[in-house]
Amino acid sequence: MPTIGISGGSGSGKSTVVNELITRLPDNGVAVIHQDAYYWDNGDKSHQEKQQINFDHPDAIEWEMLISQLKDLKLGESIEMPHYSYVTCARSAETTLVQPRKIIIIEGILILTEPGLRDLLDIKVFVDTDPNERLRRIIRRDMDERGRSPGQELRHYETFVKPMHVKFIEPSKRFADIIVPRGGKNRVALDILVSHIQMTD
Repeated sequence: MPTIGISGGSGSGKSTVVNELITRLPDNGVAVIHQDAYYWDNGDKSHQEKQQINFDHPDAIEWEMLISQLKDLKLGESIEMPHYSYVTCARSAETTLVQPRKIIIIEGILILTEPGLRDLLDIKVFVDTDPNERLRRIIRRDMDERGRSPGQELRHYETFVKPMHVKFIEPSKRFADIIVPRGGKNRVALDILVSHIQMTD
């Protein structure tokens, strides 16, 4: 049961790579878990405190829970993956049932920064995309999904996203087995990755 980690900066195209892999690999053969589901529950914080949460810092993730659930999946057990809302900064009562599959994919900006998680990955992938392109995608996404204005998003990017990328995410690239430039647009890299997964399976 190969476990593939898909990392890269915010807006790099990780989700596109994951979706491409799902379409190219056997039907119902892939289980996907998302790092973003494992942010600490901050629903009890004030609005002002929530505005200061640094979602791009490794300390924002409940790694123990994520690692425990990934181990369960690798052992062939189902998990209840949490739901997290960026709007409320809280986990909801709902969860998503994730069944064990022949291939497990975990994606998130920080997954290669955590040694305990890296040790569980058979293939480590870093999606590498031009910073200007990532910023464009981040602004468009967060305006649609998180209700931020362009000005708010630029301030958030300069305060949290950019410095954390430089400090934590970009350095984690050295742990990758495969680097995918240009994200989901890189068909050659995706072909190579799929072939390697199929050989590992």
